[in-house]
Amino acid sequence: MIITCKGMAVRYLKIIYLLFGLGLLGVIVYETDLDQVWSRVRQVEWGIAIIFGLYFVAFLVDTMTWQITVKSVRLNGIWLYRLWKVRMVGEAFNNVTPLATMGGEPVKAVLLKKHHGIGYREAIASLVLTKTTNLIALAFFLGAGLVFMLTSGSLPASYKLGGGIGLLVFTASIILFFLVQRLKVSTRVLSWIFRKRFAESLKGLRHHFHDIEERLAQFYTDHSTRFAAALFLAFFNWVLGAVELYYTMLFLGHPISITDAWIIEAFAQLVRMGAFFIPASIGVQEGAFMLVVAALTGSPELGLAVAMVRRFREIAWILWGFALGWHFSFKPSLREEEVVEPTHNPGDAMTNRRARDRL
Repeated sequence: MIITCKGMAVRYLKIIYLLFGLGLLGVIVYETDLDQVWSRVRQVEWGIAIIFGLYFVAFLVDTMTWQITVKSVRLNGIWLYRLWKVRMVGEAFNNVTPLATMGGEPVKAVLLKKHHGIGYREAIASLVLTKTTNLIALAFFLGAGLVFMLTSGSLPASYKLGGGIGLLVFTASIILFFLVQRLKVSTRVLSWIFRKRFAESLKGLRHHFHDIEERLAQFYTDHSTRFAAALFLAFFNWVLGAVELYYTMLFLGHPISITDAWIIEAFAQLVRMGAFFIPASIGVQEGAFMLVVAALTGSPELGLAVAMVRRFREIAWILWGFALGWHFSFKPSLREEEVVEPTHNPGDAMTNRRARDRL
């Protein structure tokens, strides 16, 4: 009964958040000259291919970041392609669920186990590592964006203050998230909880949490080179987002500097992180682009045009991801004995890798 009530509450919240986003989008559209916006968008023409190409490269780089954190797979093109397809499906779910871009992570874990023989513990650990790496890299990207904001003469002081406060809160959250993993806080908390009699039936859960946290801590300490490489690729991925925006503005007929593109992208990402509960950040993303682009160029219509191009690219990627998910649904799953749950023993890990390479 309690679970049913919680499920209904979550469902209603999803609807409320979606309606809020749609309402905000409606206000934006009502207050904007749509003819001018559409006139801008039409100027993109063949440039959309370059925009899509840049995002494809960025998505591939992000997949490489994930590949580095999955220690039992080889760093080759075959596994990059496999993980790319899984990530396409998972990110499609991430973009349409109000779960802070986490709605698609269970989908990725399930696909890895069913079709590539990677056990849930390793999959979950790699996904947490990738998310942490991306967020740390985003903090560095936003930090550079804040420096550009502070030195910009076009932005009002309120934007700079808001950007600074947002970055401070975001960075503090990332540091806390990292320390929880590094210091194995979850295991410590669960150990305390499991001392209580009422938690006797949940003791099996502690083993799973402990194993995952051991994998996280081991990656940070014993695989620092991999962690550094993943962090570099994640930061490069965020920079590619600014490059994509730079070319979007160019094709819209209003060239800007790369630093201004960095400011716009950083501002939009910061707002998206704050509005994680709204599916696809609908309405919020459009408003963010309108505000910061209008402040830098004096044209809110140009900001909405940028948002429309970005939204078109996102919709195309979501549809592509769901198409791949539909394709996965027709593929037979691996037999249970082919699913490998690697251990921390180096010999077992090598055996598991050889077994997985035959898949």
